[in-house]
Amino acid sequence: MGRLTGKTAWITGGGRGIGRAIALAFARDNANVVISSRTLAELESVVTEIESLGAGGLAVEVDAMSLDDTLASVEKISSEFGGVDILVNNAGGFVPPRQDDGLSAAEVDESSFIDNVDLNLFSAYRTSQVVLPRMLENEWGRIINIGSGYAKRSGGDPAYTAAKHGLIGLTRAMAARVASKGVTINCLCPGWTNTQLVNLDYMAAMQKTDVATVRARIESENLQNRILEPEELGPMAALLAAPESTGITGQVISVDGGYGV
Repeated sequence: MGRLTGKTAWITGGGRGIGRAIALAFARDNANVVISSRTLAELESVVTEIESLGAGGLAVEVDAMSLDDTLASVEKISSEFGGVDILVNNAGGFVPPRQDDGLSAAEVDESSFIDNVDLNLFSAYRTSQVVLPRMLENEWGRIINIGSGYAKRSGGDPAYTAAKHGLIGLTRAMAARVASKGVTINCLCPGWTNTQLVNLDYMAAMQKTDVATVRARIESENLQNRILEPEELGPMAALLAAPESTGITGQVISVDGGYGV
C-alpha cells in the first residue's frame, strides 16, 4: 500500500521531463495517474511505465490553453477514475510568436506575450478551477503548481517570468481561500533541470558562444554547480501530495540545488 492508494492524480504536461518524473513518483505511491499533453505518443509511453509499476494510468490528449479541452479532460478522468484528488499544474514552456502577415510587429509581440502568460499561468488557474469543486466537496485535495527559478527573480523571457511570478501569487491567493476546507495548494520551483526546455545548443547559438560555456554558466548559478535531473523533483511532489502534508499550504518550495542563493 502506497501513500496515495485510492487517490487519482492528474499531471498536465506529463509526457516528458518533470511531468513524467512526478507521474512515476506518484505511481510508486500507488496513485491512479492521469497525464495530459498535446503529444499522445509520449503520453502512451509514460502510461506504459506507470502501469509497469502496478498503478492505474490514463493518457489524455489535451491543449492546456483550451477551456473546452480542459473540461473534456475532467469528464474523461471522472469516467475512468471518479475524479481528481491531486492536480499538478506542470504544463508550460514557450509559445512561438504567431505567423500572421496581417499583424504588425507590435500586435505580434502583444499576442506572443498573452499566449505565453496563458500557457504558463492561466492554464493553471483553468485546471484548478475545474477540479476544486470536487476537492472541496470531499474536504480533501492537493494542487501543486510547478514554478521556476524565474518565479522569484529576473532573467527569463518577460512573459514567462511574469507568468511564473504570477503563479506564486495565484498559489498563495487560492490557498488562502481553501485552507480551512482540507485542500492544500503549493508551488514547487525547479531551477536548471535536464529537460527539453534547457536546450544548450540553442542557448549557445543565441548567445554566440559554445555549449561548454553555456553549461558552465548555468551550473554556476546554483550552489551545487550542476544541472538537476527531473527525477529529483518527484520525491518533493509526492510529499506535497501525501496525506501527511496537510500542514503545508501556500508555500513556495524549491528543488534547485540552491539556485540564485
